[in-house]
Amino acid sequence: MKNLIIAPTSSTPAINFRKEGRLLIEGRSLPEDTAKFFSPLIDFARHITAADVKVTVKLEYLNSSSTKKLLELLNVLDVNRQINSLSVEWYFEQEDEDILESGQIFEELLRKASFRYHEIKIAA
Repeated sequence: MKNLIIAPTSSTPAINFRKEGRLLIEGRSLPEDTAKFFSPLIDFARHITAADVKVTVKLEYLNSSSTKKLLELLNVLDVNRQINSLSVEWYFEQEDEDILESGQIFEELLRKASFRYHEIKIAA
């Protein structure tokens, strides 16, 4: 298994998935073809064999189709039997209730994932 690195665009987040179990999603997620963008990420999640996986999510915006695919990605990690420990570091901008609530809903829907929330203060 190789690392999965995808450079960000104006409509897709940066992806830095390491086979050792460090997965980063950062930026904005509103791709034209959400299924096509998330397909290699979900495939990576299916095949990762690291015992401890840490997912860092730093999204300033995600559309509804991205929300569904991100939940699918996290769910695939959650049920992956190779993973003993799954932690999610969920970052949200100050006063961005939508992103925070998305993380909280995901946390309720997943079984073994533990979430930690980090508020990012916006510089004036």
